[in-house]
Amino acid sequence: QVQLVESGGGFVQPGGSLRLTCAASGSIGTINDMGWYRQAPGKQRDLVAIIFRGGRTEYADSVKGRFTISRDNAKNTVYLQMNNLKPEDTAVYYCNVKFVTGVVYWGQGTQVTVSS
Repeated sequence: QVQLVESGGGFVQPGGSLRLTCAASGSIGTINDMGWYRQAPGKQRDLVAIIFRGGRTEYADSVKGRFTISRDNAKNTVYLQMNNLKPEDTAVYYCNVKFVTGVVYWGQGTQVTVSS
């Protein structure tokens, strides 16, 4: 079994920064993709950023230039650095890890609130 533990969410004013962390533990095999999704109230869960095993990254258009995803393979950890946060970034952020076997795990979610 694999556990994903997220941290780093919170309350921040517009223009502020937060760094999300997701650490995988347990029966870790070979991780393929690692990503972050978010879900605002009444909306569907959308991809924010993804980092592939080779290091290539993709971002939602709404966060390009403001968010940076990175990973530490030795620690089975993925990060999301969020800068210049906007009220529309308010959501629950979920970590997503896909193994080369195709099995996918989700984190429990961490709340990010951007408000003045």
